[in-house]
Amino acid sequence: MITLPVVVAVDGSDDSLRALDWALAAARLRAAPLWVVHVRGQVRRAQPDVVAAAPAPSVEEPVLDHVRAQLADRQDLPATEYVACDGAVATVLPELGADAQLMVVGSRGRGGFASLILGSTSLAVAGEADCPVVVVPRPGREVHEGPPVAPGPRVVVGVDVDGPTEATLAFAFAEADRRHAVLHVISSYLWAPLEVWSAPGQMVSPDVEDDAVQEEIRTLVTGLLPVHRERHPDVRVELSTPPGQAAGLLVAASKDAELVVVGRHRRRLLAPARMIGSVTQAVLLHAASPVAVIPPAAEPIRTDG
Repeated sequence: MITLPVVVAVDGSDDSLRALDWALAAARLRAAPLWVVHVRGQVRRAQPDVVAAAPAPSVEEPVLDHVRAQLADRQDLPATEYVACDGAVATVLPELGADAQLMVVGSRGRGGFASLILGSTSLAVAGEADCPVVVVPRPGREVHEGPPVAPGPRVVVGVDVDGPTEATLAFAFAEADRRHAVLHVISSYLWAPLEVWSAPGQMVSPDVEDDAVQEEIRTLVTGLLPVHRERHPDVRVELSTPPGQAAGLLVAASKDAELVVVGRHRRRLLAPARMIGSVTQAVLLHAASPVAVIPPAAEPIRTDG
């Protein structure tokens, strides 16, 4: 059986070298080959009609030569292939995701403004690739303290009970299993009781308690877990269903986490393009840990808005 590679994008920047280190560890955990890819960001002049070149080994490529030198003394390398491509970076990398089990990028590359937190290429790859994409942040991001957690390795996953969760949970459980980590499942809610008309000029709040809403969310999330627990019986799960903004809670939970896993929006009838939701984008911008963005499982475009 062919094992799909872990693909990491490098451009010589410190951000891409941090992504390389993360991808090396991920490839070892998966017993997978590693593709180290450099997109030169231009089209060969001899081929004016080519927008994106297929991957091909590069013999003389300074960025890849630098990476080879960085890895020359490593004794624990997976099978590694060095690949150079020509074309638009934000187009070529997502295309390579069709033949990868995981793609890893840094939060920023050499281009852009120094003050940017997240580069446009990283955002485009996370939003377009057919495989899960891990964005590795720069060190030193400060986040607000979340609730206390037990020491030890921890993977955090955000679950939206109204959205696609199967692929996101499957990835999170598998990653926690590989890392012998606790899986912290977070599904938040915003509770603001709606007032309703009871008589002309009178408004009353429905008789629904915050605790009841929280219990309903917990019941819904708990119902999503058994199939994944069966596949990964050794994974210990901690479930949190707190009130509050999902993005802020996930960012707080990213402190000292090995990975935060979030889903990407699936396409809808009125928005057929692939999208990164506001929560996922906020987590990418502010999380202290690497963030995995998971595309939804293949399914028809939704028509329910």
